[in-house]
Amino acid sequence: MGRLEGKVAIITGGARGQGATHARVFINEGAMVAITDILIEEGKKLAEELGPNAKFYPHDVTKLIEWQTIISDVEETFGHVNILVNNAGIGFKKSILDMTEKEYRKVIDVNQVSVFLGMKTVLPSMLKTTNGSIVNVSSIAGLLGSKDGSVAYDASKFAVRGMTKSIALELAHKGVRVNSVHPGIIFTPMTLTNDEKPHVVESIGKLLTHVPMQRGATPDEVTKLVLFLASDDSSYSTGSEFVIDGGLTANRYG
Repeated sequence: MGRLEGKVAIITGGARGQGATHARVFINEGAMVAITDILIEEGKKLAEELGPNAKFYPHDVTKLIEWQTIISDVEETFGHVNILVNNAGIGFKKSILDMTEKEYRKVIDVNQVSVFLGMKTVLPSMLKTTNGSIVNVSSIAGLLGSKDGSVAYDASKFAVRGMTKSIALELAHKGVRVNSVHPGIIFTPMTLTNDEKPHVVESIGKLLTHVPMQRGATPDEVTKLVLFLASDDSSYSTGSEFVIDGGLTANRYG
């Protein structure tokens, strides 16, 4: 039997990259998976590849009404939701002197407000199950500040970490666990080949020199951690941050 046998999961930002890796493994572990994303064609193709236990939903994670519609349909299609992986997010770098209010708010809306909306909307369904798990994807940027124009991104990821702890305490006695995952460098197609943003590739190259393990993570390595938190194997873990960064944040002189 798979580690997620019979469980219903929602994965945001699941059409490609890290989210798609989560979806594939969750399906292999016996879950029924709702994949949500703004990348419609890629999402449809992935759901078709994964078979009848997967369904794709076009989804702007900043819109409450879309969350409500999706969760209602997921309940009707698969049953009550056991797992929510708040994986959707955007990266953005610009000096605070150059950043507009609109740009700042967009990062906060996608990376932070969407997590709030997801948790708030899924809970009525999740509380009908015997146990539930919410996995909020933050970043090492939610643990450490930086000086490279990441004020909006860092703010959003620190907020996800704090929200996770608060909601975990609120729900601990109700059978729902809430944890955050803090990846460092993950080698996805977006980070390996990003010709439109050469500064991103350059920034990653510099950061790698400070990673004690001297490499970035593969998507499946991160998925194994997310799987652990989504499954009953982590039944006594809540309100915690789980770091997967090759030792980067342990290196005080990095």
